[in-house]
Amino acid sequence: MPREAADVSTVSKSQKSREAILESAAKLFRRQGYSATTLRQIADLAEIQAGSIYYYFDSKDAILDEVLDEGLRRVFNGVKLRLKQAGDASHRQKIALAIEAHLVALHDASDFTSANIRIYGQLPERLKSPHRAIRRAYARYWDRLLSDAQKAGEIRSDIELIPLRIFVLGALNWTVEWFDLSKKDAVQKLARRTESIIFDGVKR
Repeated sequence: MPREAADVSTVSKSQKSREAILESAAKLFRRQGYSATTLRQIADLAEIQAGSIYYYFDSKDAILDEVLDEGLRRVFNGVKLRLKQAGDASHRQKIALAIEAHLVALHDASDFTSANIRIYGQLPERLKSPHRAIRRAYARYWDRLLSDAQKAGEIRSDIELIPLRIFVLGALNWTVEWFDLSKKDAVQKLARRTESIIFDGVKR
């Protein structure tokens, strides 16, 4: 085998092992929490030797950092990309697209995002602090979306936007715990229902 092909094969195998570690860790963090999860459990689920983890990560904390970052970054990037493609959509349409993109990315990375949702509040400050910046950036992104809609008269002026954002994102995030993705167009239908509740309410 040529050296270049061997190098590519080695990199590919190494990358796959690294991804397997992260995916296994996300599953375990989601299922049983951070403290109860051991490196040996992660290695067993990833089907690698326990000692091999240290070739990829210095510690369980380092694995956690990537799991938390990946969970939110996929969602944030998905929403930004979708709205970049939206063009001259109305503010309501942009929020609807953001809801759909959030849900699509959320369920595509469900173990990562669900692990983030379930364990973040239980972590000590030293593990939370590296992730505050991206969480705040994503919150500000939604605050701007909602504020622009309110200024345009598409959201009532008496609505407080930060509680609205917390309500919307909280409702979307917890769908990883109950939503059935097996039906065709399920995410799109849920996104439309969520948009309708936000803008039209539940009154007949």
